[in-house]
Amino acid sequence: MSIFLSGLLWVFGAVVVGAVVGYLVRRFGLDEGRPGNNDAAGQVFTIVGGLNAVVIAFVLVSLYDGVSAAQDGSYKEANSLVAATWAADSLPEPTRAQAREISRAYATTVAEQEWPQLRSGEQVAGPGWQHLDQLRDVVEQAQLSDDAQGWMADQKKEAMTQLAELYQARQARLTEANDPGIGTVVWCVLVLGSVITVLLPNLFGGTKMVTHVIIVSTLAGTLALLLFGIYQLQNPYTGGAKVEPDAFKWALERLR
Repeated sequence: MSIFLSGLLWVFGAVVVGAVVGYLVRRFGLDEGRPGNNDAAGQVFTIVGGLNAVVIAFVLVSLYDGVSAAQDGSYKEANSLVAATWAADSLPEPTRAQAREISRAYATTVAEQEWPQLRSGEQVAGPGWQHLDQLRDVVEQAQLSDDAQGWMADQKKEAMTQLAELYQARQARLTEANDPGIGTVVWCVLVLGSVITVLLPNLFGGTKMVTHVIIVSTLAGTLALLLFGIYQLQNPYTGGAKVEPDAFKWALERLR
């Protein structure tokens, strides 16, 4: 199902439920004393609604930052792979050819095998770590002649430094993918806080039936939209976020 259709259903469902609740409260509830509740109910609504808004905003911003970090991390990983390969190009054969071949194999594995697993929420499996171990061994075992110890030794050291950063970026990506996202406790706070926020306006009096229904249903739809956004941003590789493997496709083009 399209993400836009899913979001529309979330909002529409919340609007209908909010409208029905608002109508039933006004139709069958007791009107006696309700206008007098406005001051007290308004203060409670301000506190509860404000706290709920702060929590929702904090969670949304944190998740959005997580998606941005995952995107930046993929480019950092790909950049380190390309930089390590370019540094290895300065080393003698057969190290140069082997390093480039292994680097292409790693980028292909990440883009074509690991990324679909990230999207489906599966445990990442495949030869990714083996490729990195092979690349490290090839660079580490490169034999340098005595006359090329200076510059080539610096390039070998640079390749090993970039490989270390590549290892760290890869581990960060896999750790992020295995993160379960928002916990049950946080979801309970978000959902219950939103429900209470929608129910509190029913304690107010003075507005007409149609106006009251519009207010409650609009509030319910808005909160449902925000919760839908949180749900979609839980994992940067699935849902509406979907960080793409563009960085590794770019790396493959550089390594041809």
